[in-house]
Amino acid sequence: MDVNKKKAICEIIDAGIKSFVTGLESRYEAEAVDPNGVINSKKNNCFISELGEEFMFYSAFVRSFDSSFGKVLETMGNSIAKLSYTVNGAITSFLLPEQKQHIANLVNSYEQHVKPEIYHYSEHNFIIPRNIDSFKMTHPTDNYFYNEEKKEHYIIELKAGGDLDNKKAKAEKIAMLEEFYLLKNLLFEKKEHKVYIFFATAYNKYGEDKPWKQERVKQFFADDELLIGKNYWNFVCNDACGFDIVFEQYKQSACCIKQALARIKNMYFSSKEVYNA
Repeated sequence: MDVNKKKAICEIIDAGIKSFVTGLESRYEAEAVDPNGVINSKKNNCFISELGEEFMFYSAFVRSFDSSFGKVLETMGNSIAKLSYTVNGAITSFLLPEQKQHIANLVNSYEQHVKPEIYHYSEHNFIIPRNIDSFKMTHPTDNYFYNEEKKEHYIIELKAGGDLDNKKAKAEKIAMLEEFYLLKNLLFEKKEHKVYIFFATAYNKYGEDKPWKQERVKQFFADDELLIGKNYWNFVCNDACGFDIVFEQYKQSACCIKQALARIKNMYFSSKEVYNA
């Protein structure tokens, strides 16, 4: 990887983590004296509070942290992607009734255990009518990248937490296929352009380099539609060593998260007057 690009990625990671820490501490400092704060309100759960203050603290804090940190990882991923791709925030185009029906038929077949394949939708052509006004719509998307050199468009649904609720896999695939056809319709006169969809996670919940086993998700997504863990980071970095660079910098920057966690915990335990406010 180019030295300047590597430096830019490291700066994005470091700045993203430090900004996250600043916001995290500010939030919990403000809530330390608020009886309705995320942590203090947990003591109202008599079943949890009976297990002790430390357990009560972590049971509230970790859930809140996971949610916030997932957004940080997604923001960092998009910022890194801007070094290699054009990153867009929405798709404004049109979606034909025939395409909606095709999507419904595809997803129903997957529920009947037909193995998903990319060609099921990528090679299906539709006749575009002259008047498409009534079919126009805008679909917001957080992860739409364009590789100008290859003329390739990538729509990515990222679950930064590393997981997808099994019950949501069908809805996610439907939404992504709609985005696929919206973009294909927008580009229908540019035959050289290609559109791809991916389901991604920021880490592999089973361990990096190990098989990803969410079978309910794989019931609706083809293997070539998955960017799991390090493959996602390699993709946004547009480099086979992307994950290694990201994680090495993260390990250095994470020390400020550890220090912040100690300070936040101290806010709630150093003073009974504060904690019991």
